[in-house]
Parts: sequence; structure tokens; C-alpha cells
Amino acid sequence: MCHKTRAHEQVTGSYKCRAALAMSLSAASAGTLGRMQDFAPEPMQSFEHIVSLTAPLFVLVLLGYGLTRWAGWPKAVSDALTRFVFAVAIPALLFRLMSDFSRLPRVDPRLLIAYFGSCLIVFALGRFVAHRVFRMDGVSQSVFALGGIFANIVLLGVPLAKITLGESSIPVVSLVVVFNSLTLWTLATVSVEWARHRKMSWSGYFRAAKAVLTNPVVASILIGAAWGTAALPLPTIVDGTLELISQAAIPLSLIALGMGLAEYPIREGWRISTTMCALKLLVQPTVVYLLARWLALPPLETQAIVMLASLPVGANVYLMSRQFNTLGGPVAASLVMSTALAAATTPMILALTARG
Repeated sequence: MCHKTRAHEQVTGSYKCRAALAMSLSAASAGTLGRMQDFAPEPMQSFEHIVSLTAPLFVLVLLGYGLTRWAGWPKAVSDALTRFVFAVAIPALLFRLMSDFSRLPRVDPRLLIAYFGSCLIVFALGRFVAHRVFRMDGVSQSVFALGGIFANIVLLGVPLAKITLGESSIPVVSLVVVFNSLTLWTLATVSVEWARHRKMSWSGYFRAAKAVLTNPVVASILIGAAWGTAALPLPTIVDGTLELISQAAIPLSLIALGMGLAEYPIREGWRISTTMCALKLLVQPTVVYLLARWLALPPLETQAIVMLASLPVGANVYLMSRQFNTLGGPVAASLVMSTALAAATTPMILALTARG
């Protein structure tokens, strides 16, 4: 097992540890890979290396999908596993990593401008495409555009960041996670309310803010960062317990993701779903990369936010489609389709940004 290392050790991380991580997911969840600059010098070798690291993650998603779709595991199992992942496993992982916040490299806060600036640009583009190409009304345009920017950061982004970029990328991911739901839910809600009533609902905003701040994932990040800033050591028994739970967080989150995807149909509205996937998997990471280069962000911040932007459509978009009773089928199909496509596109984008 690869033990938790400090930030300065990640630059020269153990190659033996990396090999073990590529071969065993349990070892991967406990180890650190260091930065993408350590990859082999040739782009194709970088791509092959990233594929070897990410393939087990997507295989676990497929395993979860198969357990529900083909093995007939009941929905109650999926619901219970997802609840455990969101309420216990992922919060334990993030709290433990963020408890070393004072020793981790400082992140450039301008990454928020690059990431959420891209969200605004792609959201506007998505609404334009929905209006001109698919002739949707304002509410449907908003949900369609949200599908082009709302990524599956928690269940897939956290494992991918930890495996491919190392623990030094976790503060970057955590910063995006804290603002992601609040910002994008607010953007979509305001857009829908404006389309319906030509005014903004402050009550909806405050409800969203309360839901975000009381979310176990966000709370674990904030509490862990506060603990780490105070440079307080975790008691041995607490750290050991959190480590064991953290090792289970990555595989369980990916299996839960696959089991959840099996609940969605994939045939309805394929033209809308395909366009949504193109916006999410190709357009948004491109815009993020261009903004990051324009802001001259450091390599790690650039790689991390481009990777997050390249992730598949998040399940929250489906919740939004159900809430506003529009595009339920196409959005559900985009969840499955974009996750399958991301198994190829995300490693490719990671390899390209590693050379950028």
C-alpha cells in the first residue's frame, strides 16, 4: 500500500507506487501519482499511460452498470450505496486530504474565473444552439445548456484527479466543488425563472445556498480545510479510520455511479443527447483551456480544471429536467452516453494538456 505523502514528495513520487496504482485500484486510492509533467516525453506514451490509469475506473463504472442492468440488483441497493458514498465515504476522503491543507501547494484562485467563466460562455452557447437548432422554449433551453456545463465532479472527478494528478490536485478540485453546485444551480434557476416570469426568484437562490452548505461533501471540504489551516494533527485512531474509509471511497463511488446510470434510458432524443455530449466533452474543456492559458494559470491548476470540464454530464442535470418537466429522456440518455464517451475523451484531453 502506498502511504500518504506530503506535497513536496509528490514531485519525485515513487514509480513503483505508480505501477501498483495502475494495476490495483485499492492501491491507487491510497497512493499519490504526482504531477502530469512526470509522464513519458512522447504524447502517445502519455496517452497510453493515462489510459492505463483511468481504465480501471471506467471498468468499475461498467461493473456497477452491469450489476443493475443485467444482474438485476434492485434499485434499493443502488440508493443505499449512493447514500453511503455521498454521506460517508467521499466526505471522509476529502476531509482527510484537506486536513493536510497547510502542507499542500497553494492554488491560484483565478482558476475559478477560468472554470466558471467557461460555464457562462458554454451556457450561452447551449441556449443559442437549443433555440436555433432545436427550436426549444426558454425553460428547455436552460436545461439543455446546463447539460453542457454541469459535470459529474464528485463521483468521477475526485477519483480521476487523485489517480492521475495526485493529492496536490485535491485543493483545486475541492475549490471547484464548493462553488459548483451553488453557482450552476443558481445560473440555471435564474435562467428558467427569467424565461417563465421575467424575474428572478431569491427564495430559490437561498434554498440552493442552504442545500449546498449543508451538503456532506461541501461541509467535509470546508471543515477539513479549516483543520488543515490550523495545522492540527489528526489523532492516530481517527486518521487510521478515515484512511480505511477513504480506500473504499473511490471504488464504491464508481460502482454507485454505474448502478445509477443503469436506471436511465438511452434511446430517446438522440440528436439532442449527442449535441449535449459534444458541448460537455469537447466544447467546455476547450473553452476552459483557452481561458486558463489566457490567465497564465500554473500547469497543475490548468490540467485539473480542464480535466473537470471534460467529465460527463452530472446527474443533477436530470434532477433539473425532472423539476421543470422538460427533456427528461434526452438528458437521461446524455448521462449514459457521455460517461461511455468520456472513457476515451478524458484520457485524451489529459494527455494533450500534459504536453501544453
